[in-house]
Amino acid sequence: MKIGHIDFESNPLFLAPMENVTDPSFRYMCKQFGADMVYTEFVSSDGLIRDAYKSLEKLKISDDERPIGIQIYGHLIEPMIEAAQMAEQANPDLIDINFGCPVKKIANRGAGSGMMKDPDKMVEMTRQIVNAVNVPVTVKTRLGWDENSLIICELAERLQDVGIAALTIHGRTRSQLYKGLADWTLIGEMKHNRRIHIPIIGNGDVNSPEVAKERFEMYGTDAIMIGRATYGCPWIFRSIKHYLEKGELLPEPDVDERVRIAKMHFLKSVEVKGEKVGVLEMRRHLSSYFKGLNDFKDTKLKLVTENNPEEVLKLLDYIGKRWENGE
Repeated sequence: MKIGHIDFESNPLFLAPMENVTDPSFRYMCKQFGADMVYTEFVSSDGLIRDAYKSLEKLKISDDERPIGIQIYGHLIEPMIEAAQMAEQANPDLIDINFGCPVKKIANRGAGSGMMKDPDKMVEMTRQIVNAVNVPVTVKTRLGWDENSLIICELAERLQDVGIAALTIHGRTRSQLYKGLADWTLIGEMKHNRRIHIPIIGNGDVNSPEVAKERFEMYGTDAIMIGRATYGCPWIFRSIKHYLEKGELLPEPDVDERVRIAKMHFLKSVEVKGEKVGVLEMRRHLSSYFKGLNDFKDTKLKLVTENNPEEVLKLLDYIGKRWENGE
């Protein structure tokens, strides 16, 4: 499979862009475990053109993350063009347009999956962005606004015709949010549509090696994008790749390995963002590495309230000793 100049081996696995999750330290961890492509958190076009600090920070990428895409979102064409050009200056491997986020404050403004209410505008915005930048442009979207407007089949052809290099489809409508089961039927139809020649990337409910294998075999997608299942589990990429290659399941990491992974992630966060911000922004990740441990409540509370990096590392060491048998 190829997107622009990027060549991928068979059955590549992509890390989905997720707000407050796919920051540089988490992207780094997923790369360590075999993610073939990673994306930034989604970046507001309005924030970029206002030079908002938080939005500009999201454009910071490094060569060891490659290939990497910067994802942008917005509801107005001109600011989106300007944002795409600003994103291009950060030298990503591609720019991805977010037409899939279902969050109310974004969709109700007509951005993200809210754009599915106006497919003509969506296509025109995409056309102008493709023409405004020199890197590949891709799109991530959903099946439609609701079950009565499943427009993805026609939309995929129209987006391809204006020049996108690949299309990621999440198997839900905007109205579903993340409820119910993702329906990959239309994703498979797009992959087997003779008019479609760009890569089709499937997304939604891939949470285990077995499901990933089934999706590849049943729907034939060129790649799979994994989102929520990576949270607290960046090793899912390693597990899936091993299963696809060997047909056997790797054991889940024991507590010692989880401590090692959590430390690596924590230290990377502090390195990238400094002690204060690095510690604060790791809180949402740290406890997720230790789901399922018995009598963990008090330790979890300490883990997500401690501000001193050295004390956080001591707590992680304590977890390794206290729960060394995975109890």
